[in-house]
Amino acid sequence: MNKAVRASLDDLRSDDRARQNRAFTQVLQATERPVDWAYEAWDEMVSALGHADNHVRAIAAQVLCSLAKSDPKGRMLKDFSALLAVTKDERFVTARHCLQSLWKVGAAGKKQQKTVVDGLTRRFEECVTEKNGTLVRYDILQALRRLYDRVKDESIRVRALALLETEADLKYRKKYASVWRLE
Repeated sequence: MNKAVRASLDDLRSDDRARQNRAFTQVLQATERPVDWAYEAWDEMVSALGHADNHVRAIAAQVLCSLAKSDPKGRMLKDFSALLAVTKDERFVTARHCLQSLWKVGAAGKKQQKTVVDGLTRRFEECVTEKNGTLVRYDILQALRRLYDRVKDESIRVRALALLETEADLKYRKKYASVWRLE
């Protein structure tokens, strides 16, 4: 790992928000393609999912999702539950940032895809009683749509539409359908 990448990873935990945000942008840009330093950052990101600062937790979740494409050893399969836990974060904005990035994990391979789709399905079913359950459900369907658009696996669309049909409230069902252009 070069010094610039190491500095950016360190700055992800900075108290200076401008510095932290600049580092976050740099790391996300770097991880648009596979990187050879993923495992050097991996444990730091998994650990940061439990950081006291919710902004750091959100950043760690998004970076870890972006690193999934650089994971030939399949470590994400073991660590996915930690990411999924962030979707229940006490700070809703943190949970949403994680939810909105999970599709990237599923795009990393067939095993990851199954793990993500199954995890999001469970999350969709259990969030119905949560304070922001309708937004969580919307984000889940949106993540499934992004994954479907990337990998073109029909089973993802079928699963998403089945989840959509479980929504009893027609107003929300219509909103969710808009993600899949079914109005």
